[in-house]
Amino acid sequence: MLQTAGYACKQASSGMEALAALTSGDEFELMLSDLMMADLDGIGLLARTKEKYPDMPVVMVTAVHDISVALAAIRNGAYDYLLKPFEREQLLNTVSRALENRRLKVENRNYQTNLESLVRARTDQVQAALKELRRSYDITLEVLVDALDYKDQETHGHSQRVTAYTIAIARSMGIPQEQIENIARGALLHDVGKIAIPESIIHKPGKLTPDEIKTMREHCYLGYKLVQKIPALAEAAEIVYSHQEHYDGSGYPQQLKGEQIPLGARIFSVADTLDAMTSDRPYRRRLSFEQARAEIQRCCGTQFDPEVVEVFLKMPDSIWLDLRRDIEAQIDKVAYSTGAKG
Repeated sequence: MLQTAGYACKQASSGMEALAALTSGDEFELMLSDLMMADLDGIGLLARTKEKYPDMPVVMVTAVHDISVALAAIRNGAYDYLLKPFEREQLLNTVSRALENRRLKVENRNYQTNLESLVRARTDQVQAALKELRRSYDITLEVLVDALDYKDQETHGHSQRVTAYTIAIARSMGIPQEQIENIARGALLHDVGKIAIPESIIHKPGKLTPDEIKTMREHCYLGYKLVQKIPALAEAAEIVYSHQEHYDGSGYPQQLKGEQIPLGARIFSVADTLDAMTSDRPYRRRLSFEQARAEIQRCCGTQFDPEVVEVFLKMPDSIWLDLRRDIEAQIDKVAYSTGAKG
């Protein structure tokens, strides 16, 4: 019946012979199987077939008194069953439905595979776009900080150096890269609030008055208000706000203590002091890294987080020297390029 309907068929006289045909290398789209066979019955053949060829529909052929067994076979994965004797049209309709079911399964699986590949490709594109956006974003922040540094020539390059030092300490503490990036933005922007501080105070050569000190200290809050308006910089804003806090609660503006201070700000505090002490100022010459290290160790537990200090003290001075040298070279290169362009 099937051959005269145009189907290519192969007959097997037993369950074991059917398995041999399936593994011969020929591709089969449908199997019709009797239930009662000597060496391997239809239920056993069904189980072994569905294990290796899950997309191939199996139609069980059974007599009336085996109907309960046929229904059990369907529950175990058979597509349908035919009662003997059956008519030609009945057979062809069952076969047609079974093959259509197989086609839909294969198409659906291919669609899912292609969809997953498409999603992966689109995800990669989005990730690349976000990476480029973040890079452009960070460049914009760097330009902003450069403008601030040019306003205060006494500390030119300070933001870049202290950011590099902060990143180095954070990496030594084993902090995840994504968190380090947020901490780095906070370190880079820590003094952005000074934009709103009068230049007469920033550039005053002598000692500041109590009122001037109070005004200068407002840069933490002013910087926080500026940065926190940008959703992506929420964590960085907290570092800007608390970068002058001390571990023992003696800092400002909120007198935070211990772990109330964001970890990024606690790391920054060590990095900031290191750069301040090892940089020239109008009122004093720079100290050596060894002297700065000793001072930071002395203030461990009061100004600085002991955990951060412990990690910092294990890091060699060569790290800070190399970072300072690299940043100064970058600044000199930019300055030379700017001058060359007139």
